[in-house]
Amino acid sequence: MNTVAMNIRVDKNLKEQATELYNDLGLSLSSAINMFLRQSVRDNGFPFKPQRTKRKSEIELAVEEADQLMKDPNAKTYNNLQELWDEIGI
Repeated sequence: MNTVAMNIRVDKNLKEQATELYNDLGLSLSSAINMFLRQSVRDNGFPFKPQRTKRKSEIELAVEEADQLMKDPNAKTYNNLQELWDEIGI
């Protein structure tokens, strides 16, 4: 196999994190990059589906938390607003 050196610029922190990750998986960063490139060539494109991730708003997160609490049989409940206020000291 004929190899060539390749220079790329990447954020230092990202490189450190990726190196640690791939070392934990038993690979060097160079081997991981080679795997990515080989799979890209095999797939004739990215070896994964690139897509934007939608971040959830605070309201969406609060609704999810409320749904989880409603399903939790161990969640604290109150019979009226005064019980809640007494609990939190208002």
